Amino acid sequence: MKDKKDKKKKNSAETAAAKAEKIGKSDIPEEDRIALEKGVTEKLFEDVYLNFKLHFYQMVFKNFEDREATLTTVESFCMEVIYALGNPTVNQFATFIGISSPNAAYKINNLIKKGYLNKVQSDTDKREYHLQVTEKYINYYNVSASYVSEVLKNCRESMSDKEWSEFYHALSCIEKEQEKTVKRPSHN
Repeated sequence: MKDKKDKKKKNSAETAAAKAEKIGKSDIPEEDRIALEKGVTEKLFEDVYLNFKLHFYQMVFKNFEDREATLTTVESFCMEVIYALGNPTVNQFATFIGISSPNAAYKINNLIKKGYLNKVQSDTDKREYHLQVTEKYINYYNVSASYVSEVLKNCRESMSDKEWSEFYHALSCIEKEQEKTVKRPSHN
């Protein structure tokens, strides 16, 4: 197993080095070229992702001192999915996370009782209900969102317009790749 991971890292590093060669070494600062050749870009991205998550968890636990911890771990993940899906129906939520409708209904009812979620009847199909996060959840979620905004604002201030444009392009490429595997339900 370790050999496969090492081979994959080597191939990734070779691919990055080939891309750097294609771009032209003169276009990339020496420090960045060496990093590309060593395949550390993936590690750097992983570290950035983990730091955002760790900051979120740190702030959630810090806020436990000021209030009762009302969401279980599973409920927190359910709320994050519901928020990310943008007012999904009960069925869309259940399908996305791969659980039965009765199991989803149980989780949803607990979240409604705790004040983090509302069910809103569809205007077009009265049999259908959409899940809508409440202000209580938004306040909980903003612990993370405000940190992301702060980090990006500071990055923007330290980057040239060209660097910011390249950063945008890189994020767009990442999002397009994610869209191949993360299928969000469409809202009609």
